[in-house]
Amino acid sequence: MKQAIYRTHGKADQVVELIDLDPRPLELGETRIKILRAPINPSDIIQIAGNYGSQPALPAQIGLEGVGEVMEVHGSGLDIGTRVIVPNPPGAWATEKTVPSAGLVPLPDADLDQLAMLIVNPATAYLLLTEFVDLVEGDWIIQSAATSAVGQLVTQLAKARGLKVASVVRRKSAIEALQAAGADAVFMDGPDLARQVAEGLDKAPVLAIDAVAGETFSRLTDCLQESGTIVLFGNLSGQNTCVPDQTVVFKDITMRGFWLTQWLQTTSPEDIGRVFGELTTLIATGQIHSPVERVYPIEDIHEALSHAMRGNRSGKVLLAPNGL
Repeated sequence: MKQAIYRTHGKADQVVELIDLDPRPLELGETRIKILRAPINPSDIIQIAGNYGSQPALPAQIGLEGVGEVMEVHGSGLDIGTRVIVPNPPGAWATEKTVPSAGLVPLPDADLDQLAMLIVNPATAYLLLTEFVDLVEGDWIIQSAATSAVGQLVTQLAKARGLKVASVVRRKSAIEALQAAGADAVFMDGPDLARQVAEGLDKAPVLAIDAVAGETFSRLTDCLQESGTIVLFGNLSGQNTCVPDQTVVFKDITMRGFWLTQWLQTTSPEDIGRVFGELTTLIATGQIHSPVERVYPIEDIHEALSHAMRGNRSGKVLLAPNGL
């Protein structure tokens, strides 16, 4: 079998290795999964760089999510050929993975690439919209990084619930595509963002979702209605957040953070199953969809990583560990 690992932190396309391993025999209660697709997420790149919220001991396997099919079972379990989500811990950038049989859930017949991206981005988008504010039809939300995979899913999920979406971008070339994708309003990030939003919307947003941090975080808080909430889940700018005291005090702004790993670790299996069940249905029925720019065989992992680390992509980069 082939497995991607990294022995030191650094740029992913430079430090990730593809090694050959002999599969070990299954123990009772284990299932071997043939991995069919595995996306390259920003969180994978950040973890390899050593900047993630938690770090495994090195050398470490990598690949936070993927989809595969059951190829071998020791004891009771799912039928051979059943499609399943590749469970944590990381290691989905491999041709196969051995996991506990307990907890594996069969997936419906749906687009393979979309199922591979079920865990990280759809769940993040879904929870950003449901965990922090009781939104009602007609409410405005505002988000940065609107062209990202999470941003596009936030728009799709929000529109399905009757919410209005204001998207904030950092390049003019993104405006037309976002409007076509369903954004109700698009604004250029900058010092006058709050003025643009106040003049462009019929009422102030109740929720702001930010993956940029730095000055963008501060500007988004200025766009919120009184007692509004802003949720930070990324740091694309590499800068610390900075919010004036007057904004927090006089507007009574609530600032929250979100990290999917923490949610997975602290949420009951029943609630996790409910969320992923809903998301699986949305994917299977085509109600949510993430664009894919290219799928690479795992042998081309370094080219795939270089591609994934480029800006201005139109979709995700995925690995096909067992062929396209």
